Amino acid sequence: MRPGRQLAVLGLIFVVLYLLVFFSGGASGGFKDRLEPRLGLDLVGGTRMTLEATNSIDGKPPTAENLEEARQIIENRVNAYGVAEAEVVTEGNRNIVISLPGENRDLTDVGSAAELRFRKVLKVADGSGAAAAPAATPAPSGSAAPKPSGSAKPSASASPSGAKVTATPSAGGQGGMAPTPTAGATSASPSAAAPSPSAGAEPAPQGIEEQRKAVQQKVGADAWQAASGLQAPADPSLAEKLKPFGALSPREVAVLPVEMQFYVPTITCAQLDQRPAASIKDEKQKAVACEDGVQKYLLDVAKVLGTDVGDANAQMDQTSSWVVSLDFKGNGQEKWTNLTREAFTNEGQACDQTALGQDGKCRVAVVLDNKVVSSPEIQGVLTGDSQITGSFDNKTASALAGQLRYGALPVTFEPQEQQNVTATLGASHLRAGLLAAGIGMLLVIIYSFFYYRLLGSVIFLSLVLSALLVFGALVVLGRQIGFTLTLAGIAGMIVSLGVAADSFVIYFERLKDEIREGRSPRSAVPRAWTRARRTIISANAITIMSAVVLYVVSVGAVKGFAFALGLATVLDLVVVFLFRHPIMTMFARTRAFLSPRVSGLGRILPPARSEQASRTSRVKEA
Repeated sequence: MRPGRQLAVLGLIFVVLYLLVFFSGGASGGFKDRLEPRLGLDLVGGTRMTLEATNSIDGKPPTAENLEEARQIIENRVNAYGVAEAEVVTEGNRNIVISLPGENRDLTDVGSAAELRFRKVLKVADGSGAAAAPAATPAPSGSAAPKPSGSAKPSASASPSGAKVTATPSAGGQGGMAPTPTAGATSASPSAAAPSPSAGAEPAPQGIEEQRKAVQQKVGADAWQAASGLQAPADPSLAEKLKPFGALSPREVAVLPVEMQFYVPTITCAQLDQRPAASIKDEKQKAVACEDGVQKYLLDVAKVLGTDVGDANAQMDQTSSWVVSLDFKGNGQEKWTNLTREAFTNEGQACDQTALGQDGKCRVAVVLDNKVVSSPEIQGVLTGDSQITGSFDNKTASALAGQLRYGALPVTFEPQEQQNVTATLGASHLRAGLLAAGIGMLLVIIYSFFYYRLLGSVIFLSLVLSALLVFGALVVLGRQIGFTLTLAGIAGMIVSLGVAADSFVIYFERLKDEIREGRSPRSAVPRAWTRARRTIISANAITIMSAVVLYVVSVGAVKGFAFALGLATVLDLVVVFLFRHPIMTMFARTRAFLSPRVSGLGRILPPARSEQASRTSRVKEA
């Protein structure tokens, strides 16, 4: 063989690897900064959030199956952010705890339900709380006048504010809300006006009914009676009587009937936006939600759901703006087409004058959880997929796409606490672990030189090269795929070094067996390699397969241990074939290797054979 070629290949691998370490994407800072791998929560600290799960606003606990499904969806969302070694675990029968390495991470949206609903806008009112009646606030030139909020074609995606839905095929012109809503709300058709709460149009579960009674006692009988009779925007004279509703908490507002939430002018968007998750979850009920924090919408039942969306992806449109592309699945496309047809023709005159866009067409609100993401005017019957566009950047568009892609959570959550976790204990354990590993490796090297002498240098150099390869790979993988090094990962690498040391024993003891059979050290090297190679590959293959199985079936820190063990074992095989065997071939050609005292083979070479081997070597050299 030509060992120089194999050593050259190994050298090329090192050059490419460390060029990536110092100059690949994500490498920044000084020399030391570029050599730092991505460290896990137990080494550098991080962020931990606890989410408390409830099945609905009535406070019932979730089932174990729903809680586990929610945990898996949240874990997928976290991984979609590019964060590795994240821990998402259940705690008790109501809580999910999320732990991510790195400080100052925003986990606000990780536990959001991400329930997508497409609803027609039936009526619009002022949600700022500044007006006593919805129809009195907007004016053509006033600051409270509704602004365009969406479109039904891609060309409108550059609108400066608000998110909206656009259809992939162009189907009309510029959309938006009517700039001057008037008092015509009271003249809307019967289909637009909802029955009063007292009529029982919205049957409430027993738990919610009890909460309503508590709210009724809080606001007083007069205020409740005035609000219960509203079927149109409240008269300004009732503003003082309805004032107690402005003091309700978001949770208390959530249990009120839909018509009361909309028609009572003192219930503002600030209260509606902060309602608990799943407050408007039921797609078969009308709902009230806000857009931009000032516009309060009475929304129709949802006729297209997030489950009708097959895929969602963050991408850039023709104007270089970030959008979220929606692909409908199954009969979802047919539902979307039917909904846009209803809105375009204002079927049954369901949308009153306050809800029509600039061109007199109905608008469709895209509702994510409790808020309106967009409310474009539908300019035609849309038969293609759609886009959610607006003031997105790469991060926010990717986060929204990930929420929609992995589906809505079967359980709703309320964040309980978010805190930064220090790595004091982890750093102490790391120092102790590295010290123990260093002492152990030092003892191995001392024993190797004592027992194998010159061959001990092969063990030492191989372990150093393996460590350098593993370290460089960790740095690069941390930048490219988000691999995070934890204490468990360090343990995996230390175990792999022990496996590497075992392969030396196999090779060198096989070499001794060849010499005992009467072969010279020079001829014994290739024969020992041929016979030991299969055993070395088999042993390492078993370790790699064990690491793969452990990685697949495990979670959290154990997964990091398995990944580090498998990576280090693979790189050790690279060192075995590209360094250990070539360097032994080169040593076999040296005079020192043929000296029993230097090579470490003297204990198995009889003196006469050793002297004869040395004399034969000198004759061949002459």
